[in-house]
Amino acid sequence: MSSDMEARREAGHPGFQGDGHHSTATGAAAATWKHSPGEGDRLAQNRSYPQEDTQRRVPQHAQGVGNGPQVRSTTGKLEVLCGPLLNYRRMSGEHTESPVWHGSVLLVTTPGQIPDRLRLSCVGPVGGSGTTNGQSALLDETFSGAKLYEDPRKAFWRFEIDVPFQEQESVWEYLVPGMVAAHGDKPSMSKAKRFVVPSKHESMRIMFHSCNGFSVGTDEEAWSGPALWNDVLRVHEQQPFHVMIGGGDQIYNDGVRVDGPLRAWTDIANPKKRRDYLFNEELRAKCDEYYFNNYMRWYSTEPFASANGQIPQLNIWDDHDIIDGFGSYTDHFMNCPVFRGIGGVAHKYYMLFQHHIPPPISTYTTDAPQTMHAGGPSADSVQLQNTFVMTATQEDPSFIIGKKPGPYVEERSRSIYCQLGKRIAFVGIDARTERTRHQINYEETYDLIFRHTSQQIAASKGEIKHLVLLLGVPIAYPRLQWLENILHSPIIGPIRFLNKRFGLAGGFFNNFDGGVDLLDDLDDHYTAHQHKHERKELVLRLQHLAKEHSIRISILGGDVHLAAMGRFYSNPKLDIGAENDWRYMANIVSSAITNKPPPQAVANLLARRNKIHHLDHDTDETLLELFDRDPGVGEPGVKPKTAEKNHATMPSRNYAIICESHSHTGGLTNGAQMTNGATNGINGANGHATNGNTSHQPDIVAAFTPPDNPRHPLHLGEMNAGTTHAAADGIHRTGLAGLDGLDVTIRVEKNPSDREGHTQGYGFSIPALESAAYKEQGEKW
Repeated sequence: MSSDMEARREAGHPGFQGDGHHSTATGAAAATWKHSPGEGDRLAQNRSYPQEDTQRRVPQHAQGVGNGPQVRSTTGKLEVLCGPLLNYRRMSGEHTESPVWHGSVLLVTTPGQIPDRLRLSCVGPVGGSGTTNGQSALLDETFSGAKLYEDPRKAFWRFEIDVPFQEQESVWEYLVPGMVAAHGDKPSMSKAKRFVVPSKHESMRIMFHSCNGFSVGTDEEAWSGPALWNDVLRVHEQQPFHVMIGGGDQIYNDGVRVDGPLRAWTDIANPKKRRDYLFNEELRAKCDEYYFNNYMRWYSTEPFASANGQIPQLNIWDDHDIIDGFGSYTDHFMNCPVFRGIGGVAHKYYMLFQHHIPPPISTYTTDAPQTMHAGGPSADSVQLQNTFVMTATQEDPSFIIGKKPGPYVEERSRSIYCQLGKRIAFVGIDARTERTRHQINYEETYDLIFRHTSQQIAASKGEIKHLVLLLGVPIAYPRLQWLENILHSPIIGPIRFLNKRFGLAGGFFNNFDGGVDLLDDLDDHYTAHQHKHERKELVLRLQHLAKEHSIRISILGGDVHLAAMGRFYSNPKLDIGAENDWRYMANIVSSAITNKPPPQAVANLLARRNKIHHLDHDTDETLLELFDRDPGVGEPGVKPKTAEKNHATMPSRNYAIICESHSHTGGLTNGAQMTNGATNGINGANGHATNGNTSHQPDIVAAFTPPDNPRHPLHLGEMNAGTTHAAADGIHRTGLAGLDGLDVTIRVEKNPSDREGHTQGYGFSIPALESAAYKEQGEKW
């Protein structure tokens, strides 16, 4: 934990009450849209750092620690190693007539650079004629960069940007002058990037993905690399995304133990020697280099790299962002120096690349005692040689920061609350920082998240209609407790002995703690037996939140390399229609966008385990039979993905699209072609449905008869779910599921040999919630 964080903790600083930049930009202030100059280039007078270790005393500046490399570029160009990476962070003034969009742009450059100010301008409405609100569309502003981190190899520069929401969906263009590729020839580096912000009357159009990388040993060429990002960009051109939510595993760092600096440690046969192995400065520096290089490689890989600069990202991490299974191995092993060390290094680059915020001053190493104790002074003069680290004075109010450090990553968790346009709120729970084999999050962290979320929803005075909750791992999902019982049973003992002596079943056991390799994945699931109580309490708290505020909650989950759609819902005996059912929560399972899927047999097994489970007396859960047919069935070269009876789980790469079912501004029809080319290939605008569907009609809903089998549609929006549903293309609004309902599309890869990543869409809709209609039902309400 950084000294800055600790100081705020000791002062009683609540994680979610920071006054980040422009957090009060509402009303007239937002309308004038003026930006305060950044402070990234100003250096204050030196002051002494608290002396805890005279051998490792560090000078501190007002805005950072360390002097950085004493070099200055004289080329006159801005040499870029990676980026630009565009992030969405939050809204301010969201309940006024002048809401403001807040985000950031990150550049990784060679050291010694001083970037020019970022230039941002409004091109005009999507599909429009270059005017905004009847005036000139040329809304221009510049933003200075702030240096987050610099060492002799690289520097991270963040440009915080603010955008006023307009009456219409608008295209914005940004550029940092003088950018050139530090390595190779990239002519596009000098071209301005574009992104789209929705009308102030609309909610954001969301793209959701997870598992954006390959497991160790995967033949990446056989799977055509990150091919589905081509499909993402094609859809974005037809109907632009306003935000892309990363559900975890945005990068796979597992190779650190195969072809990286942990190979020698992994090869140690004796578990005790492996646990006691020191994470010294030499190993820390090598791991630091590995994680940085891996981020550089992956975030510069096309077509993922192109998406990064034009669709704002909003991310939460998971285990592969650190290393496979991190947090779910046995406690005595997770506490070993090597795991604590790579947890710190991975967290450093997660902060920089995925959140655009400064990392801790130093990370864990057994050579510096002050880095080994959470809450103590963490500055290490050895790590800070020729290095600069910004010390943030304020936390962005989008973060809900845990009260105490995690057990293995000794930093506080960072969950996220923000609003995605007019009517959709978002909560992303950091379910990795505090995770152990028997715990996902601290109880007090749940208290912080629910208290803050409830306050924010109440402040909207009914304007927020939908809460999208990101958990990373599915929560409404088939149980495999019978498999857990087998893998924990005494029968595994003799197999483990034969494995140690003769290598029998070598791939069955992992190289870390010698446990069954599959167990860390099973232990990660909310449905694992040790998380059963925590899972139930979380769902019940969500139900209470939904009922209290009459707000529909839908859950995003990834991790499992399958597409599926689980639902919680009121027990049919209570006779509550989904439109009025606060217990109805869809769990949209979308995974993986890049990694290979599990074998067909695993998906079929999970489908057979798709029972109707009872969370309690009043709440049931099961998967919807969404997949009416395999993607691309009958097309040349396309192989079957599932058994004929499996309509619940889809083992093929995929991503999801979530958007409002209705337009709240009218105007152009969704998917309409633009005539002036103003958006550089971005086509379409928010508008009414073109498929003949109309608004929610009570007589239709009244006529809907719930099925005897809850695996079948529970409401009108689930009728014809799959390839024939109006939401299947992910481009046109359906008009289904009520005025404030959502359309959901899961776009599934047809053929992994197709480098263009063409997909088949499966659609359904989620109604808004009107729970007050059942208030008279009594205590069950």
